[in-house]
Amino acid sequence: MPLILICGTPVSGKTSRANELRDFLLNKHSKKVEIVSEDEAITKLGYDKNTCYLDSQKEKRIRGYLKSEVLRLIGKDNVVILDGSNYIKGYRYELYCASKASKSTQCTVYTIRNHDEAWQDNIKRQKNSTESDGQDSVQNVAYTEEVFNALTRLRFEEPNSNNRWDSPLFTVQPTDELNLDDVYKVLFEKKPPPPNMSTQNPPLTSTNFLYELDKVTQSISKQILDAKQLSLDGEIKFPDYPGCVLEAGYIQFVNPQKLLKLRRQFLTYAKMNHSNADTNKIGRYFIQYLNKTLTD
Repeated sequence: MPLILICGTPVSGKTSRANELRDFLLNKHSKKVEIVSEDEAITKLGYDKNTCYLDSQKEKRIRGYLKSEVLRLIGKDNVVILDGSNYIKGYRYELYCASKASKSTQCTVYTIRNHDEAWQDNIKRQKNSTESDGQDSVQNVAYTEEVFNALTRLRFEEPNSNNRWDSPLFTVQPTDELNLDDVYKVLFEKKPPPPNMSTQNPPLTSTNFLYELDKVTQSISKQILDAKQLSLDGEIKFPDYPGCVLEAGYIQFVNPQKLLKLRRQFLTYAKMNHSNADTNKIGRYFIQYLNKTLTD
């Protein structure tokens, strides 16, 4: 279930680190590891890396494909490694929310390299590819200077350990030794961050529950409006819910539009939080809710 997000500039060793992590987790800890590769996604969708990065729609499609693959795999009993540039801060945040929603741990491995050294290696890739496979293969192996500079100097939003979605952050250069044991500890010996309202999927509700919820709240609303029409100004009692009352004086704040608005708000709240409660409790909750909100 853990997610390892590889993040880095071109020719900085991203795929090498992904393979290193996979071999470590597989061989030393017998973990099942899935690598989701940006380069493979580009090829699978029929693009080459240079035209892809120069076309925002193509690049957006690549990111969408990668995210869907991560979501497909992350819920299973394995480690998912996303091997790609992942240079957009907002995209990394989206992936953080996805792993948080699945109650998974996550870390970021940031590969960095001197710009000039990386560019020289890129030129070597281009030369070797041209000599061995011809010009057609170059576009999927080497970057053009325009794309290389854009991804290195213009677009790249560097990860920051102070951002919760980039943390824990492991920053490595090609000559550095990645502390694999520390990576393992943050993934398997720490608890994942608890899901919150922004990442938690709402609980499933049955058709019968929704019907009863609507029926109960409509019935209570009708009793209140009937009392309003009779000009009652004391406590409003509800025969079906002994001990529950609409407090004295609150009837003056009632009108059909406001009651409808509060009922809709309560329906949304109840679907999220009380889908397993019986209808008797739901009725009592609704009356309590009205006592708290009618005067707002």
